[in-house]
Amino acid sequence: MNRIRIALVATSILAAAMSSFGCHDYHIDFDAKSSEIRVFDDLYSISYVDEKHAVAVGYYGSVYWTEDGGDSWKRGLTDTRLSLYNVSMADAQHGWAVGQRGLILRTNDGGKTWTRQKNLKESEGTHLFSVTAIDRDNAWAVGEWGTRLRTKDGGETWEDRSFLVDEYHPQFVWLTPDEQEKVREGKKVYDDVSVNDIYCEKAPGKRCWLIGEFAYIYYSNDQGETWKKSNIEGSVELPPISVPYNVLSVEDEGVISDLQDFAAQVKDEAHLNVAVEGLASAREIEDFGSEEDPTELFEMLEARAQDVRSLLEEAGVPSDRIRFRGQPPWDYEDYLEDDPNFLERYLQGRLYETPGIRVSVLQNPILFTVSFTDADHGLISGLGGVILQSTDGGKSWYYHSIDRKQGLYSVQAIPGRAIAVGEKGLVRISEDGKRWREPSEDQFPTIFTFMRDIDFAPGGRMGMIVGQGGRVLRSVDAGHEWKQIFPPKPAPPPAA
Repeated sequence: MNRIRIALVATSILAAAMSSFGCHDYHIDFDAKSSEIRVFDDLYSISYVDEKHAVAVGYYGSVYWTEDGGDSWKRGLTDTRLSLYNVSMADAQHGWAVGQRGLILRTNDGGKTWTRQKNLKESEGTHLFSVTAIDRDNAWAVGEWGTRLRTKDGGETWEDRSFLVDEYHPQFVWLTPDEQEKVREGKKVYDDVSVNDIYCEKAPGKRCWLIGEFAYIYYSNDQGETWKKSNIEGSVELPPISVPYNVLSVEDEGVISDLQDFAAQVKDEAHLNVAVEGLASAREIEDFGSEEDPTELFEMLEARAQDVRSLLEEAGVPSDRIRFRGQPPWDYEDYLEDDPNFLERYLQGRLYETPGIRVSVLQNPILFTVSFTDADHGLISGLGGVILQSTDGGKSWYYHSIDRKQGLYSVQAIPGRAIAVGEKGLVRISEDGKRWREPSEDQFPTIFTFMRDIDFAPGGRMGMIVGQGGRVLRSVDAGHEWKQIFPPKPAPPPAA
């Protein structure tokens, strides 16, 4: 399992999202006791509590708060220079912000001052990407390495509920021998997945939803005590391809035609990857998969997968979206001393009723934000203009897309209207969550920088968007018209 991490990003899946977090070439120090905003830093998240109170957080430990609906803003005192990626207020006074290196901050005065809360991920240096406040005592935080943290006491303690690897996990076979032994001993080995966002209904609501890379989409009906995996509907599948005994390539013209049709359906869907894996019959494993020397079987499996990959590439599927699964472990002998059953487990994983190749769709959208307007209706935004919609409480999701392939960093809906914002000033509006359009010039100002988050106050009349350079946009008419309210625009020069 790859344990490398780059800068503040857990995996390459999040690289595009985190690029919007921006990096400055310089820092300007300021009076830690002053609430004056002197540097308009990038903002990554906003929590709109009611029509008067909102809190936004961002780069270099920046926190902005307002008590007059955004007419004026002050800087919160955080005593940190680590970036804050997400904020969630339980009410006008109490809330949390999370960010780099396991940072969790708590406010009890509406964002004016913040205190650091100790937690396991802080000692591990694990980045936290999202937090959701259920009430003033209960909250969830999520992040890289499958992180899920829960508090029931206002953040005095945080319980680790992170995704873990067990012996039945598909990645178990690829763990190092030391990590495999930890799993067998019941010790924690974290799942190599980034959980990007989590959203829970405010108390007394019970519903929660979370999203992550590798199509990790889960829902809970009991405030996160238990989680169930969601389904992404509408994907394209292909039955396993059969080939004759000891044959390395696909020669049937009908099968080749089916592969071409399959490729035509997925080649333009950038959020879908294709998995290709070689399969062997029991007879082939017996004849060519000797534990003393399984080289012939390994070569057969690899050749079958490579042949189908070539056919898919010729049909237009980009090579960087084709993944080999179950590739032969040519270094299997390195594992046998610590794991004598390693090869046997691998061969069982390649066994199928006939020789052949399995081709399947990997749901691999890069997802950024999940939100729900009520217990049933939700939206997810992602890279490449991807929108996912659910009408059954998150049990199942359906793909929609906009007219652009840019990243949609945040999406929010109120009754009758949904708004998605993203990179390079991208904004799209929908009345039903399925069909999305560009707003007119009188509805939305022209912006060329990223917009990272959007939120509405309860009732849906007041909304705010935050983004690059401390920019804050506000709507006072349920998202129909938006105007920049911060930073204040310079006054025009006096007339000559």
